[in-house]
Amino acid sequence: MNQISTQPAPGEPADIATPLSPTPLPFAEPGSLHALVLQSLDDDQAQEIVSIPLEGKSSIADHMIVASGRSSRQVTAMAQKLAERIKKGGFGLSRIEGLPTADWVLIDAGDIVVHLFRPEVRSFYNLERMWGFGEGTGTP
Repeated sequence: MNQISTQPAPGEPADIATPLSPTPLPFAEPGSLHALVLQSLDDDQAQEIVSIPLEGKSSIADHMIVASGRSSRQVTAMAQKLAERIKKGGFGLSRIEGLPTADWVLIDAGDIVVHLFRPEVRSFYNLERMWGFGEGTGTP
């Protein structure tokens, strides 16, 4: 999804807007479950996608992905589509928790754990900071 800049590029007339580079997704090996999850969330317009590598830190998964949806409805739709894409991609069944309220939905896909939040719930729990990732921690 490209954003539109209101500032013209050097040498362009002031009435022409130029597209900004889209925010890059975290790196994932093409064809991997990690790549499928990141692409699915991007396709469904998830906001602030963060992938936290857990190898060597925890045995629960290789990656934890945290993302936000604009509403409970979008969080529900993203979770259901993601589970369907994981299954169609040949990565097996995933477990989904939290769909009834969809404030915080957890998708356990084995090697990948995905947390989908409404923005205010995400900022309250601040999982990125708890795992030593994000603002104020000194890590990317």
